[in-house]
Amino acid sequence: MQLLLAMPALFCSLALTPPAAVDVEIRVGGSSWATIDDDGTIRIGGSSVGKFDSDGTVRKSGSSIGKVESDGTIRRGGSSIGKIQRDGIIRRSGSQIGRIDSDGTIRKAGSSWGSASRCSDHDARRGVAAVLVFFRSDFF
Repeated sequence: MQLLLAMPALFCSLALTPPAAVDVEIRVGGSSWATIDDDGTIRIGGSSVGKFDSDGTVRKSGSSIGKVESDGTIRRGGSSIGKIQRDGIIRRSGSQIGRIDSDGTIRKAGSSWGSASRCSDHDARRGVAAVLVFFRSDFF
């Protein structure tokens, strides 16, 4: 009987659980384009499209599509395709194509391309790089 009486309280507490907090917001052309939630969920236009795992694995529909290793090496299918350096420089096949500045400015070919909130450390930049590389074909 006590369990039955406790059930409505349990359901109410579950219904009031807030959504995952946004850890990083990525803006392009002044508009919000993508977010990375604090649990690694990647959202584009508000919809979940993938996940950035704590070990750097990038997932789309649950399947691994690549990885951004702790040293910044970006891999697709196990092969190195680029790197996000600790200073924010993004390289593809060894050549600099852009950077993520400490203030969050995202640059492509030297010009401001977008911005990312809360990405002053290397781990946050790895997440932003993962989204740009694997979910934004016009950047990488």
